[in-house]
Amino acid sequence: MATVQLVAEGIFAYLRPEQTNVVNKASEVIECRAGEVVYSRGTRSDYMYVVLEGQVDLRFPGKPGMSIFIGELGPGAIFGASIMFDHSYMLTSQCVTDCQLLRIDARVLRHAMQEDSEIGYAIQRCISEVYFKRYMDVMHKLVAIQGSLLHHPSGNVSHG
Repeated sequence: MATVQLVAEGIFAYLRPEQTNVVNKASEVIECRAGEVVYSRGTRSDYMYVVLEGQVDLRFPGKPGMSIFIGELGPGAIFGASIMFDHSYMLTSQCVTDCQLLRIDARVLRHAMQEDSEIGYAIQRCISEVYFKRYMDVMHKLVAIQGSLLHHPSGNVSHG
């Protein structure tokens, strides 16, 4: 089953075999169609996800019909890890293509992390590294946007 193979990789490599079994039992592979919203910003974060197949967009919603593109995730990427930090999702995730996702019950994963602080620290560190990289990518995009807004086509910089 895809779950067993996946749990042996990435952040799940830190779990003891009995914890891996518990997380596997609390996980399921789900199918989502292109355009389907996996979760919306502000909804309760009950699950963390791993992309098994397909592409998922992360967006920060703004005014109706508007959103800021955060990034596109492919196979192996984790998302929805706000389960570790908050009780609601901070972004909206939407499938770009038909997707196969591993949906992991947040309560079970948090329990495994609390059960053994060393394992909890290792998993939290991996999740933090992923989120810090995404944060830096967004910051680079914002700097590029700011730079393009400050320069007029004539090459003059606007101050104001």
